[in-house]
Amino acid sequence: MQQAESRLRKTITLFLYYSLPMDFSQFSRTPPPPYYAVIFTSRLSSNNDDGYKEMADKMVRLASLQSGFLGCESVRGQDGFGITVSYWASKEAIAHWKDNVEHLAAQAMGKRSWYEQYELRIAKVECAHGKSA
Repeated sequence: MQQAESRLRKTITLFLYYSLPMDFSQFSRTPPPPYYAVIFTSRLSSNNDDGYKEMADKMVRLASLQSGFLGCESVRGQDGFGITVSYWASKEAIAHWKDNVEHLAAQAMGKRSWYEQYELRIAKVECAHGKSA
């Protein structure tokens, strides 16, 4: 029974990974703190953004399959300046994502072709509050 549930869960996850559009302009539904935020601020090079959007979407889909991933919010202006915040349950989950082979390849491509400038910051979220729609 457990194997059947595991296979079904994997099948559903792969279906979602490959078929659903990802909208990261919405608010993430995170658990009560504490958890971690990885803040990636970047400016795209003006000369080459071919394939960037597709790779960014692929990376968030892949991250969403990682243990400890809690959500992601991302925006980018017409001038190429963008901020992506991903939320993680632990520093260990962040380290695991950092070492993902496909993620490493995407990082190399970003440094080589897409980013004029970037900064990455990791913060522990100790308090969170807001207004629900």
